[in-house]
Amino acid sequence: MKNIAKICLLAAGLALLAACGPVRTVPSAGLAPEISVIPRPLKLERRPGELLLAPKGAVILVPPGDVEVRGTAAELADRLSRCTQAAFRLAEGNSIPAGVSNAILFKKAAGLAAEGYRLAAGPEGVTLEASTPQGFFYAVQTLYQLLPPAIYGRTPDTMVRWVVPGVAIEDAPRYPWRGLMLDVSRHFFPKEFVKSLIDDLAMHKMNTFHWHLTDDQGWRIEIKKYPKLTEIGAWRADRENKPWNEREPLKEGERATYGGFYTQEDIREVVAYAKSRYVTIVPEIEMPGHCMSALAAYPQLSCTGGPFTVPPGGVWPIVNVYCPGNDETFSFLEDVLTEVIALFPGDTIHIGGDEVDKMNWKACPKCQARMKAEGLKTEEELQSWFIRRIEKFLNSKGKKLMGWDEILEGGLAPNAAVMSWRGTEGGIAAARDKHDVVMTPTSYCYIDYYQGRPDVEPPGIGGYLPLSKVYAFEPTPSELGSDEARHILGPQANLWTEYVPTTSQAEYMTFPRLAAMAEVGWSAKDARSWKDLTARMTAQYERYDRAGINYARSAFNVECTPSIDPAAKTMIVRLETETRNPDIRYTLDGTDPGPKSSRYAAPLGIDRTTILRAGAFENGKLRGAITETRFTVHKAMGKPVNLTHPYKDAYAGGGPFGLTDGLRGTKSHIDGRWQGFEGDDLEAVIDLGAPTTVSRITAGFLQNLGAWVFFPESVEFAVSTDGRDYRVVGRAANLAPLDAGGTMMKDVSADAGKAAVRFIRVRAKNIGLCPPGHPGAGRKAWLFCDEIIVE
Repeated sequence: MKNIAKICLLAAGLALLAACGPVRTVPSAGLAPEISVIPRPLKLERRPGELLLAPKGAVILVPPGDVEVRGTAAELADRLSRCTQAAFRLAEGNSIPAGVSNAILFKKAAGLAAEGYRLAAGPEGVTLEASTPQGFFYAVQTLYQLLPPAIYGRTPDTMVRWVVPGVAIEDAPRYPWRGLMLDVSRHFFPKEFVKSLIDDLAMHKMNTFHWHLTDDQGWRIEIKKYPKLTEIGAWRADRENKPWNEREPLKEGERATYGGFYTQEDIREVVAYAKSRYVTIVPEIEMPGHCMSALAAYPQLSCTGGPFTVPPGGVWPIVNVYCPGNDETFSFLEDVLTEVIALFPGDTIHIGGDEVDKMNWKACPKCQARMKAEGLKTEEELQSWFIRRIEKFLNSKGKKLMGWDEILEGGLAPNAAVMSWRGTEGGIAAARDKHDVVMTPTSYCYIDYYQGRPDVEPPGIGGYLPLSKVYAFEPTPSELGSDEARHILGPQANLWTEYVPTTSQAEYMTFPRLAAMAEVGWSAKDARSWKDLTARMTAQYERYDRAGINYARSAFNVECTPSIDPAAKTMIVRLETETRNPDIRYTLDGTDPGPKSSRYAAPLGIDRTTILRAGAFENGKLRGAITETRFTVHKAMGKPVNLTHPYKDAYAGGGPFGLTDGLRGTKSHIDGRWQGFEGDDLEAVIDLGAPTTVSRITAGFLQNLGAWVFFPESVEFAVSTDGRDYRVVGRAANLAPLDAGGTMMKDVSADAGKAAVRFIRVRAKNIGLCPPGHPGAGRKAWLFCDEIIVE
């Protein structure tokens, strides 16, 4: 839900609401279209009839003396009264008094889970039951979703028929931790947006907000004992007009102007706001790495003594870190954590612990002396010793330590909890060692990844994580036994913000994927259904529209899945979206489709070079982006390719037949159509299967300097009849300057002279290493190819 002051509920009053009978323990399968609760309830049963909200106000009854429940009920009453202009008033009571014809009853019920509730509704009324204030709060969130989506609007809607369907719901979450992390260091977001995001978490019944407050690119929390942390560490050179990994550091004499921070009063305000919505905030103060913003203010805490500036963009490797051989480092961190602990009442403090390069530790006399004094053999053990020392301090203050899975290296602190982000292996190891774990692997939980085709999405960090893949996440690994599985606290989505500069973009990246993650964390594993979710998301999108949430329409984008029939030299193409019953329209001549273009009803057969453009429409309006797929039908299509050097799995570009699948790439190196070779040359041999007349050979390449992808140094084309003796038919070199800006694609061709050949060989020489002056200078360069076309 958005800020309560911004949301209006149009209703005309309530008919008599009375206590309803118990809920039958049946799964919530087969929900009618008008019932679209997200996350999916544990048990739901349709009941006959519906409750039509009448034009008069109602009394809302709460348990006598229960201040917290009264707060939730008062918020409901205020919204109803303000938006319907009817009189919704509060009263105390355990049952509906005789003669009262309109009432909402909040009824205490023992035996329900702490976050659980029951909700029953029918023509005679609705009753909300829970054993805790939090349970009542979630019952109200479900009640909102039973009403038309206009309940989330900012203005009354007199055209809506305001009804509650007849239902009986019994609900409780699967996991106790259902989280979202927001990185405010890479880009700063005002407290008003943070509060709005907390409203959205509550709407989805998520209960944990992980606040990433410090990192290399900015220190965002006021620490009174160390004012330079915000005077210096919260500000960096404004390079927002340049790619994240191509930003030059602050120049001498230049003023740092981009940034911001939260005062301690701001923090208290947000914490109180979150508490009112039953969201616990977990602050993250990064250590021993990701701390250049702190070192810029207090360089004596490093191994080298600086000087440092706050980096305006990407930093890799993370070599400037806290010095664990320096006692002042721990005095500083304990002082900082003392102030942080006073601000956040939750029981967990996140200390990061990830991506620490130990280069400076190896050369630091103080660190080496510390290792000798403590009997530590490796720098990994030194990091573990660092984490254990911080954990002992946090435990003494009544707090638990949590860190990213790198804190496992060198031995895990005794009581620490782990966030497993580099896959699930770290989480599995920690759970087996009886440590609590939050599962947040990049492949399912990093919502800074693209959620649609990169060529139609805003610039991003990379990766591909559509709505369907988020929903497919299973937080509890099958490798764990039942006792070990109890240590899996739940899932968490993470929004890192290197490529998320605005609040609007933050919403775009978060929604609708937050809905999928909410259901992963709340709903029973065997009750989840992708097909059912797509049906329920129809109403959820309308709720987002009404609430003014800038959600991504990527799920409406048309995805093209081809398969090849080599004998017929035809591609069979399937078009689909991640929505229910999409109205897909397409063209085959490269023009944009409209609502009257050809309607997709069955897979298409494509037997010639074609540009297919497609879009999903709703009531005649385009819902997502128009996507384009370029098909090149040629003589080598579907033929086997033998590679001297294998492509990297992360850039498989369609797999073994990726260079002969007929699919051309876009300017995005992560569109799934490019095969990538790291440091290696491309040497591909295509077997046409029989002597074939060949007139021309073409290979397509990509250059994207920001992604360390370079055009080949040279390209050679050769043909053979027997696969042993090859005749070179063409060479090319100097495709583009190594310092050329932007992203470029280039086709390189050779005339084969209409020869009858069976084998085609293409050699493309990788430049080897990124050149001097490049951010990756001295590291392996990438070579990308999308297709080898034989005509």
